[in-house]
Amino acid sequence: MASFVDRVVLHASGGNGGNGCASIRREKFKPLAGPDGGAGGMGGSVILRVDGQVTTLLEFHHLPHRSAPSGTQGMGDYRQGANGEDMILSVPDGTVVKDTDGNVLADLIGLGAEYVVAEGGHGGLGNNALASKNRKAPGFALLGEPGNEASVVLELKTIADVALVGYPSAGKSSLIAAISAARPKIADYPFTTLVPNLGVVQAGSSRYTVADVPGLIEGASEGKGLGLEFLRHIERCAVLVHVLDCATLDPGRDPVSDLEVIEQELAAYAPDLQSDGSRIPLNERPRVVVLNKVDVPEARELAEMVRPEFEARGVKVFEVSAASHEGLKQLTYVLAEYVERARKLAPKPSMARTIIRPKAADGSEFTVQRKEAGGQPFFEIRGTKPERWVRQTDFTNEEAIGYLADRLATLGVEKQLFKAGAVAGDEVRIGPEQNAVIFDWEPTLVTGAELLGGPRGTDARIAEQLRPTREEKRREYTDRMDAKAEARAELWTEREQGLWTDPDVAVDAAVDTKADD
Repeated sequence: MASFVDRVVLHASGGNGGNGCASIRREKFKPLAGPDGGAGGMGGSVILRVDGQVTTLLEFHHLPHRSAPSGTQGMGDYRQGANGEDMILSVPDGTVVKDTDGNVLADLIGLGAEYVVAEGGHGGLGNNALASKNRKAPGFALLGEPGNEASVVLELKTIADVALVGYPSAGKSSLIAAISAARPKIADYPFTTLVPNLGVVQAGSSRYTVADVPGLIEGASEGKGLGLEFLRHIERCAVLVHVLDCATLDPGRDPVSDLEVIEQELAAYAPDLQSDGSRIPLNERPRVVVLNKVDVPEARELAEMVRPEFEARGVKVFEVSAASHEGLKQLTYVLAEYVERARKLAPKPSMARTIIRPKAADGSEFTVQRKEAGGQPFFEIRGTKPERWVRQTDFTNEEAIGYLADRLATLGVEKQLFKAGAVAGDEVRIGPEQNAVIFDWEPTLVTGAELLGGPRGTDARIAEQLRPTREEKRREYTDRMDAKAEARAELWTEREQGLWTDPDVAVDAAVDTKADD
């Protein structure tokens, strides 16, 4: 089972915001006392935080999917929904956060450093907060906004001042165990070290950290051996220590050729180095050559033979023995000088300047663009406010749709659509292409008290007009009265002309006349 993981993919989901509540307060003698619906709670966010007690990303290897709790729904009597708690994920010092395309999002250095991976959604407002002089008792509330979702790559780059590099079985683990309190695994076979090891060295008043990474071989940049995977742990180092094995029995190997091979592999890794402007490629940093295992007579003779050649290249050379501790004290003090010099030249961290940018008043909070898809034109609206408003709208409630139309009109969306050449009936999309709200645009009327007189949850501008209006009733009544008057006049004209007679009426009249006689 893996015990050290330095690269994982984290899938984070922020909590959803709680829905607002649409409620009407009812009291004794006040059956409709006004709206009292509370707002929903905020969703929790997924936050990465540097913790000094964490040294690996193993926890994310086992549980790569993390979701923050959602906010609860608002309730009547002005009760707000509870906010979801933020999910704090502890990461080691030196963790780099990248997106799936490899772009660096954050470099977490220092205890307490934080980065918000997925922000929680906003809670929806209740109808109490939506009431106005025109809309005194809203029959709707805003929905909670969904939390953000993000997939990021976490890479651990160990914080070390000195890096030990070299061939497998060159004595790097033995060297770090001899100069520090680290106790890595040591054995007489190659690739004993499978994970980076860290050790703290005290040289006089100077204290620094040393990193031992798995061995490199020729072709490591092409994936041979363990490859260059672990070289990310020495990207932050100030000095490189080439540990060369002077007692190797492998044919065709010697300290000079070993150094050249390692330099070539470091140069192959340098183009992939994520530089922030203050770091330089690995093969251009200060170097120190350590000729190890001089306690073996043949190794001492070989070290004395190749030492002048290394010194001619302008690098410091030390003949040491991790077994007998020969030359280690001098090596630690020289490395301390390199580290102190690098610390003085390093730029001092400065507080980020807070810049307050006023909100634009010219409608630049959103954009309207004319596009085409499948030969059909449409207008795309992108912006933080329009997209959030659409996500919070309950499209099953006509009054909520009318409220959205009013907000968009107040923001200036319709004016921009007119400027872009949109006409009634054109297709409009609000939001990203994958999850956009699509509708046929119709210019809306500005809301007013005369348009909001219907039942709660309805909007006269959207609802289908089934009942006739007062003007239609008046026109229908006038037409009916005119028709009656025309019918009476026609009957009276026919009667005067003798065209209109009723036989039954004539017989009854004759009988009545005889009876009177």
